[in-house]
Amino acid sequence: MEIAFTHEHEELRQTVRRFLEREATEAMVRHLMESQKGYEPRTWERLASELSILGLAIPEQFGGAGFGAVELAIVLEEMGRVLFCGPYFASAVLAVSSLMHLGDDSAKARILPHLASGKTICTLALVEHNGRWDVGSIAMKATQDGNAWRLDGAKDYVIDGQVADIILVAAKAANGLGLFEVERTANGSRCEPLPTLDLTRKLSKLTLSGTPARIISGSGDAARGLEYVLAFAAAMLAAEQVGGAQRCLEMSTEYAKTRLQFGRPIGSFQAIKHKCADMLVETEFARSAAYNAAFAASAGDGKEFIEAAHAAKAYCSEAFFHAAAENIQIHGGMGFTWEHPAHLYFKRARSSSILFGDPLEHRQKLASQLGL
Repeated sequence: MEIAFTHEHEELRQTVRRFLEREATEAMVRHLMESQKGYEPRTWERLASELSILGLAIPEQFGGAGFGAVELAIVLEEMGRVLFCGPYFASAVLAVSSLMHLGDDSAKARILPHLASGKTICTLALVEHNGRWDVGSIAMKATQDGNAWRLDGAKDYVIDGQVADIILVAAKAANGLGLFEVERTANGSRCEPLPTLDLTRKLSKLTLSGTPARIISGSGDAARGLEYVLAFAAAMLAAEQVGGAQRCLEMSTEYAKTRLQFGRPIGSFQAIKHKCADMLVETEFARSAAYNAAFAASAGDGKEFIEAAHAAKAYCSEAFFHAAAENIQIHGGMGFTWEHPAHLYFKRARSSSILFGDPLEHRQKLASQLGL
């Protein structure tokens, strides 16, 4: 498998970076993380109309751009770099990948065009009270009554559930796991915001009580499809973590060049040099791991991709967390203040390391895949 970026890839990166540097400033991030919605509707509209990246991984026949995992990873890396606040990961990654791998033709034709245009926001609800990111722990019940379905149970850590128009819910039916389409405002549905360490990514708890739903995954067991979706989400989150780690490295080196101590820049001291060098090496390794998974997904090699996704999530989680922690240390006392953005990256790094499973869990899954 060849891993190489094209001129178009670099153009996409620069276009997204220029847009986010204007629209996702630190001031905007701080404003949105305190808001209930957690995103700016006008920016969301421009992502669809000007950049056409809400449907980046949606086939052209459904109104999307028809690109793949590599292009999606590039966008997510740039969003991670600025701590972008908005339901992009929920809608353009989780929902789209769920529909593409599990949705029937009717669901794709009905939902995907609206996701690409930004008129509809969608997310995936999978984790339950045990907090485990695996399909074997799903206990929510799906009951069929004629042609109608009803769901009972609760889901935790639903990303951007508070603004989603449609929530794709994984539930257990008589013939195995299925994926169901639920309107957030449907009868018996309650979506409540959860308190989070990372205020830049909104999470909700979804409670369903006899809530009407529509099955979109067909009559077979959706377990394997959901496992792929989780691996894909982990790989894309790894790319986002690379962006965060890169920005922490940039902040650290910029400060080390300008902060004077004993009449010389602190970057000239060996201890700071070592910290920055370690951050650089880990960030570059993380980038390689993340894009290895993205290129494997684009190549369509399922087994290689699953292994690469677990490796990427494990390594990138630790690399981002270490970079965020070192960024605070290099900035000294200023790095601990609310006014400085270092703590925002630290909190995103900590929460992202747990999201979709922590590094230990992914190493265990990788070992299982390799038969170790």
